[in-house]
Amino acid sequence: MVSMPAGVTKSSESYEGIVWSILGQTYTLKQQSDASMAWHAVLPPGTFVPPHIHPTQDEFIYLLEGELDLLLDGEKASAKPGDTIRLPMGQSHGIFNNSKDTIVKCVFWVAPTGKLRGLFERIHNVGDPAEVVRIAAEHEVDFLPPPGA
Repeated sequence: MVSMPAGVTKSSESYEGIVWSILGQTYTLKQQSDASMAWHAVLPPGTFVPPHIHPTQDEFIYLLEGELDLLLDGEKASAKPGDTIRLPMGQSHGIFNNSKDTIVKCVFWVAPTGKLRGLFERIHNVGDPAEVVRIAAEHEVDFLPPPGA
């Protein structure tokens, strides 16, 4: 069991010194226990997380800067700074920074943590999206086929 110590993770720091680079995005770990995990994310213009499902976790995003386009269980939506995005377990979701010049900054969290930290550790600096999809399936994240496939 991973317990969470009381404390403050400063805005310029990461929890346990952990920062991941995942397909052009930067994820800075802010908190982790068995019950939940949180990370600050920076999504450069044109980056995205393709539609996928977390069968064992609820996921949330609090948008700090920029705008996200979303595909939530097949429905289009968008979010702006101050918005909270709810992604229930078992429902598909995709996250897109379709901007040409604006970085998105947001805080993600999941409950429970499950195998997500292990996934991020395994896909850190992996440049092949197909390999990311393969590894994700081993960590309770199921990517969906591209539309029309």
